[in-house]
Amino acid sequence: MPKIEVKNIYKIFGSRPKSIFPHLEKGMSKDEILEKTGHTVGINSASFQVEEGETFVIMGLSGSGKSTLIRCLNRLIEPTAGEVLIDGENILEASHQELLRMRQKKMAMVFQRFALFPHRTIVTNVEYGLEIQGVEDQIRREKAYEVLEMVGLKGYEESMPDQLSGGMQQRVGLARALATDPDVLLMDEAFSALDPLIKKEMQDELLELQAKMHKTIIFITHDLDEALKLGDRIAVMKDGKIVQIGTPEEILTDPANAYVKEFVQDVDRTKIITAATIMRKPDAVMAPKEGPRVAVRKMEEAGISSIYVTGKDKYLKGLVRIEDAVRLAKEGKDNLEEVIIKDIPTTAPDTPMVDLLPVAATTSYPIVVVDEDNKMLGIIVRVSVISGIIGRGD
Repeated sequence: MPKIEVKNIYKIFGSRPKSIFPHLEKGMSKDEILEKTGHTVGINSASFQVEEGETFVIMGLSGSGKSTLIRCLNRLIEPTAGEVLIDGENILEASHQELLRMRQKKMAMVFQRFALFPHRTIVTNVEYGLEIQGVEDQIRREKAYEVLEMVGLKGYEESMPDQLSGGMQQRVGLARALATDPDVLLMDEAFSALDPLIKKEMQDELLELQAKMHKTIIFITHDLDEALKLGDRIAVMKDGKIVQIGTPEEILTDPANAYVKEFVQDVDRTKIITAATIMRKPDAVMAPKEGPRVAVRKMEEAGISSIYVTGKDKYLKGLVRIEDAVRLAKEGKDNLEEVIIKDIPTTAPDTPMVDLLPVAATTSYPIVVVDEDNKMLGIIVRVSVISGIIGRGD
């Protein structure tokens, strides 16, 4: 079961929101509905699932509906229709008390403008959610100190918010959200108000924290580079609709429509596309015991001049060139071991293409993609690197 399941969420702003559904069913656009009825379509039938521990990014330009959508998930904005299930429980059917409980225990939100209490110290800002829950003083103080250290603010516990930089204030906001140990973290343009260098630091810090905490995160942004960096999957929004959901590589390599294609056209593919995306199966492989004659035959059949040698469970042993196999066959030898070239380039499946470029430029052999156990997964030839740069569809 997914951690979060959103089913056909609508949010229509205006005096008679339900009256707009027939217009939507006829396919009228957001602008047409506004002009005809005076109602604004904030969210139009949004549906998606988020797995536990996933960072799910919702991306779109201003007015796309992304911030409205995240506020529907915790009912800071009441949806017009639809369902929001968290652990199978429909939050839209929750009573006021149940909603408060879910906000306090299950989810926390980090806002764009920090939203700190200016009259409270940093540590008491972080304690606030625990204070609302009725956690006793000593326990909440210890927890606040713990999360402040986690986000790099040890030593600033007794400072006031106006004594901290913007980046440090956003760390306080993140610490406050983490203090209650929520299952779900909602982050609405959390880093967009920060200077570029500080923004990058916060992105890196979030990635490090997520590697340790494995929270379920829904992150809102208008910044495509940020979405590609942080998201396990990305939902692209336009005019209240989700137009595509996919991994960063899927969004880049297979845009769903012209809007998404235009959105991603200027992205540096080499930083996003990974070895796993551009690798292919080798034309032939063999076991060392098969000998030089089999090696020659397999290379001739495949039209190749070298062949990979793998051991048990596809464990990569190396590569044999056809001239070496022919020489052993003429010498009447049955074992390939002495001619197996073991010094061949290898890489992990998640290596970005930017790191493969210098290797591809200098090696005489394809790059072999292996897992952590040195099991052969595929190979990357130079043409794959080039086509990965320019885009498969081009």
